[in-house]
Amino acid sequence: MTYTFVTLFSNLVEGYFSDSILRRAIDKDLLGIKFLNPRDFSNNKHSKVDDTAVGGGAGMVMNSQPLYDALKSLKEEDENVHIVFLTPVAKPFVQNDAKRLATKSHIAFVSGRYEGIDERVIETFADEVFSIGDYILTGGELASLVMCDAISRNIDGVLGNSDSLTVESFETSLLEAPSFSKPKLYEGLSVPSEYLKGNHSKIRSLKLAMSECKTKFFRPEQLKKHCQGVK
Repeated sequence: MTYTFVTLFSNLVEGYFSDSILRRAIDKDLLGIKFLNPRDFSNNKHSKVDDTAVGGGAGMVMNSQPLYDALKSLKEEDENVHIVFLTPVAKPFVQNDAKRLATKSHIAFVSGRYEGIDERVIETFADEVFSIGDYILTGGELASLVMCDAISRNIDGVLGNSDSLTVESFETSLLEAPSFSKPKLYEGLSVPSEYLKGNHSKIRSLKLAMSECKTKFFRPEQLKKHCQGVK
């Protein structure tokens, strides 16, 4: 998988790949990371990439020319690149999207800045448009990293133990059961006693019950889906 981050601020993204799981995935050639800066394509003598909004309104908008030319060059380089725009006015990104996108060979994340991106660029180049939540960020870089991380975990070989994927939240309608580590007793607090008895059937039943409790408390709409599925 190759990821291209289309951003004015590559330094905000680069550091995330310097350690841990994604760093090892890069070292094993499972992932490749590239950057494309629209400012490098600006035909303005001051390399401007923003302008006032047509029709009025506060703030500046990323104008069409630099970003359009940047994405055009990207498509000419790889016609199969899957271009994703990050914006709060889009469908929510969910786990099934992460699993589906993990089958792509090249994904480009376009990070907006200022008050947004000229809509004509989105309409011309977007294969998909996603939001990571109902809130506003100062730029799309964090959202791009969230998607990249979630997608990469579903690529064969990226996780040390692929079985980890099968028990995570959102693989079913339930949230993942609580996790516990050694020591068994810490500061007077113990792990659930059933975990210590070695009866795996009972442990599975307890984990399911705890998943249901956690889902009922934090995401009741997900528990409803689970109950409907069980029926």
